[in-house]
Amino acid sequence: MATRAVWKGAISFGLVHVPVALHSATVNTGLDFDWLDKRTLDPVGYRRINKVTGEEIEAENIIKGIEYEKGRYVVLTDEEIRAAYPKTTQTIAIDCFVPNTRIPFVYLEKPYYLEPINKGEKVYALLRDALLQTRRVGVARMVLQNKQHLAALVASGQGLVLNLLRWGDEIRSWEDLDLPPEGPQAAGVNENELALAKALIEDMRGKWDPHQFRDSFKDEILALVERKVKAGQLQPVAQSEAAAEEAIPFGAQILDLSDLLQRSLRKDGTSDTSPDGDGPKEKSRARGLPGKKKTPSPDVNDDTSPHSPGRRKTA
Repeated sequence: MATRAVWKGAISFGLVHVPVALHSATVNTGLDFDWLDKRTLDPVGYRRINKVTGEEIEAENIIKGIEYEKGRYVVLTDEEIRAAYPKTTQTIAIDCFVPNTRIPFVYLEKPYYLEPINKGEKVYALLRDALLQTRRVGVARMVLQNKQHLAALVASGQGLVLNLLRWGDEIRSWEDLDLPPEGPQAAGVNENELALAKALIEDMRGKWDPHQFRDSFKDEILALVERKVKAGQLQPVAQSEAAAEEAIPFGAQILDLSDLLQRSLRKDGTSDTSPDGDGPKEKSRARGLPGKKKTPSPDVNDDTSPHSPGRRKTA
């Protein structure tokens, strides 16, 4: 893979470790309009401005704080903030496995590709194929760039994808929206209207091909840039140097897989499972995963549509 790994570590489930490298699955193809001084074409940076006085503030006079109440702040030092950072580990720790249709699309944030490293191809394939055959997704936690993330480990074709997820309290409930009631009859839709709508959907059926869709604004701007370059309107602008990323070394020893799997089953075999087979719920809560009781947002084990946020039930 030509891209540079942004993280190296291991997937951990039971006593099994899968050594992997994390690669970004996306590339930013958006337009970047730089601010320039029109007199010299020098790049223009952001200034630190006091929002009350309008004065520019020197870096040494800037501190950090959280607005606890309107206009009232709690000041935090850099040392206090650093102490709150999660402990950095090189592990993608799987808490449980859920059906692959139970995580709503609104939770998906950023995808990464996982590549096996350090002779981990066999155990990588083991986890990938087990996920495919059980139609499950691993719900995991990891620390990336000093920030703790919730993630979904998904088997996709030949590889594994780690999709960072939004936390439960980051998803807004839609109960305050003025939505029609569920069901066509309750919403005032008759059978003929529904049949026509379904026929139209069937008539517009197609295959998913993201490459057939283009950002017309970006295409127009880039074409304009090319025309200006050919017309001799290219001006030199100072370029900033990008900081080089350092790869994190990691080593792993592949042991007997059958033995590790058997020991993992003996270790966790007494865990209670939910009636619908979604995994050890109490274990997940104890490890800090967001649950229904703390947030009105849709839950991965909700019985609503897997691709939509659900309504909260009222007493």
